[in-house]
Amino acid sequence: MCHELYPLSYQGTPDNSASHLFTGSEGSEVAIVKVTSVPASLVPYSLSFSARLSSPRPVSKVESSCSLDPLQYLNTEQTQATVKLAAGHKFDRDVELLIYYKDAHQPTAVVEAGQASAKPGTLMGDPVVMLSLYPEFPQAVMSSVASCGEFVLLLDRSGSMQGERMKSAKDTLLLLLKSLPMGCYFNIYSFGSSHEHIFPKSVEYSQETMEEALKKVGEMTANLGGTEILRPLKDIYSQPCIPNQPRQLFVFTDGEVGNTKEVINLVKKNSGSHRCFSFGIGEGASSALINGLAKEGGGHAQFITGKERMQPKVMQSLRFALQPAVVDVSVNWDVPKGVSVTALSPPITALFQGQRSLIYAQLTGQSSEAAEGCVMVKYSLAGHPSQNQLHFNLTPAEDTGLTVHRLAARTLIRSLEMEEKECTGEQGEGVKKKVVEVSVQSGVSSVFTAFIAVNKGDGEAIQGPLVRRNVPTPMMMACSMPMPSMWCAKMSMDCDMGPTPMYRSARQGGSRAFFSEMIGCGMPQQLSYDMEMNEGCSVKISPKQPPRDPLLQLISLQKASGSWELDSALAAALGKTSKEVEKPKPASVNQEVWATILALIWLHGSKMDAKDEWELLAMKAVSWLRAQNAPSVTECLEAGNTLLGFTVKKDALGL
Repeated sequence: MCHELYPLSYQGTPDNSASHLFTGSEGSEVAIVKVTSVPASLVPYSLSFSARLSSPRPVSKVESSCSLDPLQYLNTEQTQATVKLAAGHKFDRDVELLIYYKDAHQPTAVVEAGQASAKPGTLMGDPVVMLSLYPEFPQAVMSSVASCGEFVLLLDRSGSMQGERMKSAKDTLLLLLKSLPMGCYFNIYSFGSSHEHIFPKSVEYSQETMEEALKKVGEMTANLGGTEILRPLKDIYSQPCIPNQPRQLFVFTDGEVGNTKEVINLVKKNSGSHRCFSFGIGEGASSALINGLAKEGGGHAQFITGKERMQPKVMQSLRFALQPAVVDVSVNWDVPKGVSVTALSPPITALFQGQRSLIYAQLTGQSSEAAEGCVMVKYSLAGHPSQNQLHFNLTPAEDTGLTVHRLAARTLIRSLEMEEKECTGEQGEGVKKKVVEVSVQSGVSSVFTAFIAVNKGDGEAIQGPLVRRNVPTPMMMACSMPMPSMWCAKMSMDCDMGPTPMYRSARQGGSRAFFSEMIGCGMPQQLSYDMEMNEGCSVKISPKQPPRDPLLQLISLQKASGSWELDSALAAALGKTSKEVEKPKPASVNQEVWATILALIWLHGSKMDAKDEWELLAMKAVSWLRAQNAPSVTECLEAGNTLLGFTVKKDALGL
């Protein structure tokens, strides 16, 4: 069973305007007005939402963080259904649908009829087929290579990575290092204008090497200048590969480089000896670089933007890296005479369990011989050949909304945009012309086109600056004053002046009043800081550091083997004292087994929402426990649940 996520965003548009797509030009100034916040019960609008689902596979269920009406099936096969948002939506969250399917690992093909008004032979005028692959590999093959690999992590330490990005990257490296399997090899490189490495060459993963790496990671700052990634990549590829340890390269960067083509070609040249997993951090990350690295390196690309957490995406890629490499992927179409197939997707270079791959193709022409086509997908997994054959109908139903066509157009446009960056002169202009043609025809935006507002009456573009309407938004919580930037770092003030009114305010109302008047506004209620004031009016402020994330605190204590030690640090991470965690330990169980079971209970009991982040290191802990043949595991589980206040079952832990 699998699921897909469909986010819904909504916004108002003027009643007398519509949107059409034309070649972009310079934009005009935008007048911005403040948005009024009102209680959710007073917003002058409501949201009703209904979705019709249609799938080649039966729909199992639909979930959402918002309240939904019961799922209504439209046929006995349960391949069509409708779902509605329940009344009373409070506008306090995005509307997202999680759609679960039965038999999700079987390949499917959906054929969508072309637009009746479009010219035959064009993308929108011809039928389009979408082939969906969501493979499930044999468990015997998956487990045979799970403890192998050379993991090389390449981290951007240019100046733009400073602050929250660097902190998040270091937390992610902690998770990665704790999740690596025993028996593998690893190394960490970092780059800017220059590059560094923790070890001269990749070392075997052990408690000692992990601790040394974590110490160096903790000392890392964004102090290496620009973004020069080519030289560290050459350094990495100059190191000989370790026999029976497939190399997996993880690249983290938030910028772009001036030699993207040269970098990607280097990865392509070495693609036979490794896989490359790339991560673009922030809106400034180059999509051409990130996607190109993963495509040519046979890996997977991830982008982390806005307030997204880096850790779950990186851990998903680690799961992919622990899978055996799929090679020799081929897709062959068999259609009747008179029908031709034009691929709209770039060739597949990688397949992963748990990752959907989509292939789009345009079907041109007609045939009176047969109404059915066939597609064959072949690949090799760890030396085992595999193939999937799928038949599909060449006469699809009309009036489908052209969803598949637009998805295919988006895929083709993105592929052509990448190609255009590598072309020059007339060849580049030809690719650009093709992008604009497909974009305008399909209504899918590109780097060369944009949506503009036009008047419904005469079809003319609306002139003048755009003005945002002041539509009240629901008030989610009481507003509070943002913390001034001056409180973000240690600060000291020295003055030799007499008892001025400002100084008297400090003496009369305390140091808090002193700084309230000095800034000229009320002190934010949420501010937490330490302050010292001496007789000479020397004031020192040291903001209190926020407490570390309890999850990261617990993870940081795990040993490379997967176990935990029973000590005061673990007790603190569990929110208990040393005596409280030691007293209920069964007498027949050693301290390390007891500590590891407690950590697993806490993870399953309080951090299921972050399971994607800790699942691999928990599996390592379970493997360690099994190897100990520890007695009284059930007794430990009962005592641990009582101590921590959870009801985690033994089978949930995998024991």
